[in-house]
Amino acid sequence: MKEKYTVILVFLVSVVLTNSNYYAQQRDSVPVPENKTSKFTFSGYVDFNYFKNLNNPRSGSNLGLSGSARAFDQKENQFQLGLAQTKITYTRAKSDVMIDLTFGPHADLGNYGNVIGPLGNGYSSSSIAIKQAYFNYKFTKKFTFTAGQFGTHVCYEFIDAPLNYNYSLSNLFNNGPFYHLGIKGSYALNKKIIVMAGIVNNWDNLYDNNKFKTAIAQVNVLVSNNFTVIANYIGGHETTNSASYRNHIRAANDSLSTNNFKQLLDLIITYKISPKFTLAINAVAGALNGKQTSVSDTTKKVNYTNNWGGVALYLNYQFTKKFGLGIRSDFFDNTAGVMYIGKTDVHSTTLTGRFSLDEDHLFIKPEVRMDIYKKLNYTGPSATNIQQFEDSKGYFTKNSQITVGMAFVYVF
Repeated sequence: MKEKYTVILVFLVSVVLTNSNYYAQQRDSVPVPENKTSKFTFSGYVDFNYFKNLNNPRSGSNLGLSGSARAFDQKENQFQLGLAQTKITYTRAKSDVMIDLTFGPHADLGNYGNVIGPLGNGYSSSSIAIKQAYFNYKFTKKFTFTAGQFGTHVCYEFIDAPLNYNYSLSNLFNNGPFYHLGIKGSYALNKKIIVMAGIVNNWDNLYDNNKFKTAIAQVNVLVSNNFTVIANYIGGHETTNSASYRNHIRAANDSLSTNNFKQLLDLIITYKISPKFTLAINAVAGALNGKQTSVSDTTKKVNYTNNWGGVALYLNYQFTKKFGLGIRSDFFDNTAGVMYIGKTDVHSTTLTGRFSLDEDHLFIKPEVRMDIYKKLNYTGPSATNIQQFEDSKGYFTKNSQITVGMAFVYVF
């Protein structure tokens, strides 16, 4: 009888242990719906460069008196790390998400405006390394909704070094917004025309600087397989990042942001003349409208309009699979002093070679660039002797500069 109870007890314990193990497995492994349409990818790049300024500026800077003559390649005679990018994407049939994290000197420069963190003004937040972070949802085959921080739709060029033929960035791109934070929607009218519209915070700011928002829009027309025309727009009651302009408005009008409407129209035309030869034109026209105190009657406000704009021409020829050559000529007019390069206009010519190694994973880009600035529109007793660029003695006596160097871009 005792043996019988023992057998029954062993049987009951084994049943309990078996079921306990089963439920433990079910608890530890959360069931995930099977989805054969999802895809996870990890990619990025690292770029490195060295450039020499033939003016031999004493400070070692390519920025000039305005402080913004170059976007990223700001120092000369230095081995420089540009950007380390890690891009993570997760794609499903109707949605996808992308996180684009960047590190290095260009990460800070490409995210200017993101300097007001949780600790206050002047303290960087963790978002300083976020170049892009957004998701897309496809409501239909034609309509896609996007929300988050995304790169700008304006201009022919990109922040990403692998996506541009030239290494240095044009004056048009340097003076336009780099990124936006907000929402947008794109709709395919047909196979050749896609339209986009959205609402974002300010221009190049993580946080808005007022209670208004900025509108963005795009019309992308595929005229043919070799011919594309893109029209872009940005407009809203915003101010510029230019310190000189901000001071001017503060002195003239206490209402810094409510009476200033800033807008930009951007046109990009790309034509592939042959499989090896590509021609592109980028034209930009901007206007800043507002009110300021009348010179003759300080009790009145008068309307004003300040314009800026420019054009860039790109000629890229791929001689072989491993070697190509790109020429860019761009002109930017900022004599009204709205944008960042000072009250002047500038003409730049850039010649860039592109060597491709290891099946397009490593690009070597030798580059020569010349910047010619019109005399800066400054006032004062010594203004007649001031030019844009610095000489070897530390004086601003040069109206042009030539930089020669090479960049290395590794893509993974």
